[in-house]
Amino acid sequence: MPEPTDPAPADGDQRHAPRPPGTLRIGSIVGIDVLITTSWFVVAVLISLAFGPRIEEAQPGLGFWKYVAGFVFAIVLYLSVLLHEASHAVVAKRLGYGVNSITLHFLGGMTEVDGQSRRPRHEFWIAVVGPLTSIAVGAVSGVLASVMSDGLLREAMVLLAGANLLIGVLNLVPGLPLDGGRVLKALVWGASGNQHRGSIVAGWGGRITALALLAWPLVQEQVIGEPPTILDLVLVFILGLFLWTGATAAMAHARLRQRLPALVARPLARRTLTVPEDLPLGEAVRRAQEAQAGSIVTVAADGTPVGIVSEAAVTAMPAERRPWVAVSSVARTMEEGLTLPAGVAGEDLILAISRRPAEEYLLVEPDGRIYGVLATADVDRAFRDNARR
Repeated sequence: MPEPTDPAPADGDQRHAPRPPGTLRIGSIVGIDVLITTSWFVVAVLISLAFGPRIEEAQPGLGFWKYVAGFVFAIVLYLSVLLHEASHAVVAKRLGYGVNSITLHFLGGMTEVDGQSRRPRHEFWIAVVGPLTSIAVGAVSGVLASVMSDGLLREAMVLLAGANLLIGVLNLVPGLPLDGGRVLKALVWGASGNQHRGSIVAGWGGRITALALLAWPLVQEQVIGEPPTILDLVLVFILGLFLWTGATAAMAHARLRQRLPALVARPLARRTLTVPEDLPLGEAVRRAQEAQAGSIVTVAADGTPVGIVSEAAVTAMPAERRPWVAVSSVARTMEEGLTLPAGVAGEDLILAISRRPAEEYLLVEPDGRIYGVLATADVDRAFRDNARR
């Protein structure tokens, strides 16, 4: 199955991100939402149609019910895929990472884990446990099939064993975005001490795997004695495209991450003016211009920050109205996630912004003093500049 996204430290409670469009929530595992895409139903029908004739051979006389049995098999198969993904999630949580969701889709499943790994061994164990789980499910299914008498249930166990062994082995192929690619990334990272180098090497592994897969129809007949069918060609193209685009995206992502350490909040902060909440907006703007401040923060009587004045809201407010409205009317109330350490940088800065999207953030020193205001627009501009270098 596709690998989990790069993990990052969890901040305690499970955060429930908005559900992606085209997905349904079907339950949860250890507090993690389990989602299913609408494309899964198409796959389930295809599996039902593909395995219907084989089910008929194992249990003659079923008629239309052979397709119902095929649909039930599709559900059981994806439950084993869910076990694969759940193993990623459980290990990630045990290692101290936040897990947002598990999604079952057309090509299998995906576990969405926050951020990226802190250590190579974390990357290794989170990735490898999925294929090992699939191989274990396949082995158990095979043992059960060997002690069953001929019939529909035995045929289901045989199919489940074959499918899970195939999923487990293929996911150990050393190329991103497969789990085996993450294993390779962890090994290269551990040996070289460079996480980005591990991603690049594993990305090339994924590209080579994609090219090998796309070339398979050219040699299929010579190897197994059967010419490729139209279905074979379609599947090879879809899987090859998936591997190539996934590997290429992982490599591009790694190159961008190399530049993240240069992204530091402190030098990007705007000089800040603190004003009382009830001060007229016109006066607050005048004081800010006089102090050459690029941002305004409203404070309570004891100096506690209460809100960050929105630059967009100030711009939208007609100049003739500014003397008659309180500055608090264009300020966003200080909520959780809008206050960041003045020294935040790199990966931590990007994660903080993505977790609590806003136009401005208040930067504070370790002792609680206000350092300045960080505008998302300034971060975006600095990120683009770094990406061009």
